[in-house]
Amino acid sequence: MRAFVFPGQGSQKVGMGSDLANASAAARAVFEEVDDALGQKLSAIMRDGPEDQLTLTANAQPAIMANAIATLRVLEQDFGVAIDAQASCVAGHSLGEYTALAAIGAFDLATTAKLLRLRGEAMQAAVPVGEGAMAALLGADVEKASELAKAAAKGEVCEIANDNDPTQVVISGHAGAIDRAIAMAKDYGIKRGIKLPVSAPFHCSLMQPAADRMAEALAQHPPMPDGGNLALPLYANVTASPVTDGEECREHLIEQVTGRVRWRESVIAMQTAGVEHFVEFGGKVLAPMIGRTAKEAQTTSLVTMSDIESYAKETA
Repeated sequence: MRAFVFPGQGSQKVGMGSDLANASAAARAVFEEVDDALGQKLSAIMRDGPEDQLTLTANAQPAIMANAIATLRVLEQDFGVAIDAQASCVAGHSLGEYTALAAIGAFDLATTAKLLRLRGEAMQAAVPVGEGAMAALLGADVEKASELAKAAAKGEVCEIANDNDPTQVVISGHAGAIDRAIAMAKDYGIKRGIKLPVSAPFHCSLMQPAADRMAEALAQHPPMPDGGNLALPLYANVTASPVTDGEECREHLIEQVTGRVRWRESVIAMQTAGVEHFVEFGGKVLAPMIGRTAKEAQTTSLVTMSDIESYAKETA
């Protein structure tokens, strides 16, 4: 069994998707449709930068999605490998959950781009710049990270944002609390804490205003707007369990804004369900995390035309 997985913020880089666009009409069509949906030449920023524009949350989120969907469309249209013939389930890390839903047709591409633009803007606006922060705790498991976060909070918000793999947990909250957590990390048996270069404290309770805005948007543009079930099960970030009902999926997308990304648990759950091969689209971020969580599983990252061609030949 295979799972198709889709990366989140941090996987963006200047030049992303340009080789695919040069080589494939299918990829170009994706970038053009996203540009039209947003009324912006996002593809030009992806191709040429500047980097500070690409890393803006409101640009990075739809850009990462567009790049991953372009990779999938090349596999499907240029090499004849369909997602429903290859994958038993899908999952995405944070914004990658929207990409996963677009990949299986629960959202159309234009709607996905608009939702992610709004999501990026809402998350950025939820907390004034400088008031929030995030840090990666290296050599930490959830138990150690939870104890540290509780001790560092001191009346402020300090919460686990991402449970990425057995060796890395990300915390999020007020800047002062995150600074305290970094300073205290070794006292809790954690190798070190590294502040992340992000503009807002994602996936913590400070994001509630963003969750409220996404609730309004998703009420108007829900997954599976015509009703029915998802084409493939989605392993949801907030539950680490499969969901196929469109309404349940919508609720999880709202909860995800303030909730923990339970990626490690999701990988374990997919492996327990029989997944032996994880295929990442548009990045090389998730595969290492998966490898540290499910060491016997096979991982493949599809980024270039060469990657896609090789994968298509292997699975023919």
